[in-house]
Amino acid sequence: MFFHEVQAGDSLFMIGSRYGISIDEIRRVNGLEKSNIVPGQALLIPLYTYIVQPRDTFTGIARKSFLSIKQLTDANPAVNPAALQPGMRLTIPHIIFHASVLSFYVVRSPELDRDLISDFAPYCTSISIFEYHFVNNGDIANTLNDLTAIQTTWNHRVRPLVTVTNLTPEGFSPELVHQVLNNPSARSNLVNNITYLVNNRGYGGVNIDFERVRAEDRDLFTGFLRELRDRLQPLRRTLTIALPAKTSEEIPWLRGYDYGGIGSVVDFMFIMAYDWHHAGSEPGPAAPITEVRRTVEFAIRYVPRRKIIIGMPLYGYDWIVPYSPGRVAPAISNQNAVETAMKYQSPIQYSTEFESPFFHYTDQKGLTHEVWFEDVRSMGAKMLLIREYGLQGLGAWQLTLGFTPGPWLLTKFFTIIKV
Repeated sequence: MFFHEVQAGDSLFMIGSRYGISIDEIRRVNGLEKSNIVPGQALLIPLYTYIVQPRDTFTGIARKSFLSIKQLTDANPAVNPAALQPGMRLTIPHIIFHASVLSFYVVRSPELDRDLISDFAPYCTSISIFEYHFVNNGDIANTLNDLTAIQTTWNHRVRPLVTVTNLTPEGFSPELVHQVLNNPSARSNLVNNITYLVNNRGYGGVNIDFERVRAEDRDLFTGFLRELRDRLQPLRRTLTIALPAKTSEEIPWLRGYDYGGIGSVVDFMFIMAYDWHHAGSEPGPAAPITEVRRTVEFAIRYVPRRKIIIGMPLYGYDWIVPYSPGRVAPAISNQNAVETAMKYQSPIQYSTEFESPFFHYTDQKGLTHEVWFEDVRSMGAKMLLIREYGLQGLGAWQLTLGFTPGPWLLTKFFTIIKV
């Protein structure tokens, strides 16, 4: 399996003819409703035999197959890398790496939940269903219509996790977390309620997503997780946590998260390795590989590698430029980003420094936009990073956004662990 970067003058017919694959298959794998592809667009080609093209190099073929030169050489011992000829066939090896996949899912309706979870479950180990809230006395504040989602997840040998957050109508509330953690009765009540929720609804565990935890609550937060672990462990339920990405202990707003302490308690850590650029920031990559790597290197200093799951965004952002502070950029799914580039016939550029694609377009009102998103190249780069560091796996926010080539990439890079 490899990607083809569209060149000026390319058509789906020409690309299919070069590699011996049908147009319909290219469209199906890449989720293309139309055929007006643009220069710079990355198309995933689901073949494990590569037909050498004019001006190809061994290094270039290895890069677009997500392989090292040694891996490609070992799979093709009879081929002289310095003597490639157009039409030669190279074997693209399938490298086995066992990994867990933890993805988030926002419940909608029983019918929609059943269909989408059934589609994605073969590519997941756990699905964290979003979301339950709590109030300052530790009570759970809401109920979800989640029983179909839970049962469908189990039916496909995937562990359903309940997501519990400190989300309020005003956003994620550090004050709410502070109140509960500093009140022993409320804290104990929340532990009891989460344990009951997991058992009563039939979940396989919980994902704690407390965001913006204050530095002063750091040790109390780890202690709360330990109390929850001690309740869930005898029940054979899994405790996972969603954490913001940290590259240093010197970042003031992230001091509430003790990676080492938390890592010693939970079963898995889902690190939200995205939103370095976000809706309120200037344009740029949401998940630059430079920062993702720094996050991984920081995390493995404190946490066993096989507890770490790297979260990836199934979205980017669409900014109006020039950037104006205070203007909020809407999120855009990766699939919609590609469709937007095709609609406006905007060439897609790729930052090799950040391993991120981006493009510009002018809308009907004459406004210029800059869009950064994720594609098969940038996702593949992060998957390589997970294998390089021997991490537990990866995950995504969130499945309803969709990314058609995603399951194909997953099966290229990983053998997915099932429950």
